[in-house]
Amino acid sequence: MTIDRRGFLTALGLGGAMVVTGAAGAAATGTPSVRSIPGRRVPGAPVEPPDWSALKARLDGRLLLPEDQGYAVARLGFNELYDTQYPAAVAQCTSAEDVQICLDAARGHGVPIAARSGGHSYLGYSVPNDGLVMDLRPMAQVRVLDDGTAQVGAGARLIEVYAALAEAGRLLPAGSCPTVGVGGLTLGGGVGVLARKYGLTCDRLVAAEVVTADSCVLTASECSEPDLYWALRGGGGGNFGVVTQFTFRTEPAPPLTVFSLHFPPGSTPSVVGAWQEWIADARPELWSNCVVSGGTPPTCRVGGCYVGPQSELDPLLDRLVAAAGTPPTSRSVQAKTYLDAMKYMAGCANDTIEQCHLQSEGGVLTRAAFVAVSRVLPRALDPQRMVQLMDGRTGIDLLLDSMGGAVAQLAPDATAFPHRSALATAQVYVGTTPGGQEEATEAVDAIRDGLAALGATGAYVNYIDASLPDWGTAYYGRNLPRLKQVARHYDPDQVFAFPQSVARA
Repeated sequence: MTIDRRGFLTALGLGGAMVVTGAAGAAATGTPSVRSIPGRRVPGAPVEPPDWSALKARLDGRLLLPEDQGYAVARLGFNELYDTQYPAAVAQCTSAEDVQICLDAARGHGVPIAARSGGHSYLGYSVPNDGLVMDLRPMAQVRVLDDGTAQVGAGARLIEVYAALAEAGRLLPAGSCPTVGVGGLTLGGGVGVLARKYGLTCDRLVAAEVVTADSCVLTASECSEPDLYWALRGGGGGNFGVVTQFTFRTEPAPPLTVFSLHFPPGSTPSVVGAWQEWIADARPELWSNCVVSGGTPPTCRVGGCYVGPQSELDPLLDRLVAAAGTPPTSRSVQAKTYLDAMKYMAGCANDTIEQCHLQSEGGVLTRAAFVAVSRVLPRALDPQRMVQLMDGRTGIDLLLDSMGGAVAQLAPDATAFPHRSALATAQVYVGTTPGGQEEATEAVDAIRDGLAALGATGAYVNYIDASLPDWGTAYYGRNLPRLKQVARHYDPDQVFAFPQSVARA
């Protein structure tokens, strides 16, 4: 293996997603009634820990306690900075029934509860200290139906989804990191390399099987629990229910063309300015990113994916180069099948599907220590001032991922994802160590706040950020009040609450 988290992020500008628990919905009009939660804790009453032995006996899957073999690996999330968090138990759930049993056992005991798919929560929220992790990885099946819809278990990782869909000649627009869980990605929106042509991942969601805080199994769709369905499409992971299965509307998978252009030092402001204008007017078949790497001076590269042949893409790239006024030092354009394009975007083009899981010889997921934050660009920003934010910031990358096209065809309140008219999302990413976390956080926060001063005040919830000012509004915009109604309806006791849950915004 030759790729790591930093490698595919900086090459492509796409991050992962968070834990797989889903937001729940509430009536759009009026104040919804509060659901009755059995086993709710009486305020002021003594709190006793759950009976873990009884839970272990009831589950079809395994329950791993700190003294059990396998716990040391099972407890870990993707971000190594949060390896100091030790959950009280990890339940490897094989079905919605296992999730129900976990909730029944833990509810009312004051134990933090989180579901986990890929485990890529930027802040480690899917590994709550002294809490119960409902690990959904055993539910990773992908089934493509005759009508082109795909039923996907909430524990599936993206590379598994891509491989299964490609075998059936279908595609789903989603992210690039191969080990990200489909659940967290979808629930936060799902920015990806085919979004401008086919929309966000959440836009493709037809229905979801959800276990709510009261242990009820519901189907959320346009016709059943429609407000829950609304909230699941961009309301963020970790919020008011556990999604155990998704049903997606897929599309036939056409040939794709991928590209990468590296530009010389000193040209970065002109390239960033040209890229913003270029992508704003681009046809929806074209998705692109622009990655600015900190340094003296900062450097940049442009990559992306085109739905169509190279003969159509080349003139578009020529137009960008002409607008930038500087020829790239390298230019690569390659025709790919859908699956090969997704592997290329994941940074594992020459690897097998199994290797794309980024596993070591021992079968343990390769992980990373990093700090990342985000902003959303509502329009083109001053390129000179943007690049100045990266001056001297060696090791930090600013990744601009294009929006527009199909993403902008829905109104900001059509789903919980509000950033429909945005030009691009921006992620600020740096690899670090536990000892360097504070310094890294200060550096990325300074760039984030600098982008806000230029007009980029929104943020992407899948790049969740502990110190983001006014984070509820930044993530959800005008959709926040409706999401808070959802919280009061489906989880009145905040069973799924965590530091940046919707209920606490």
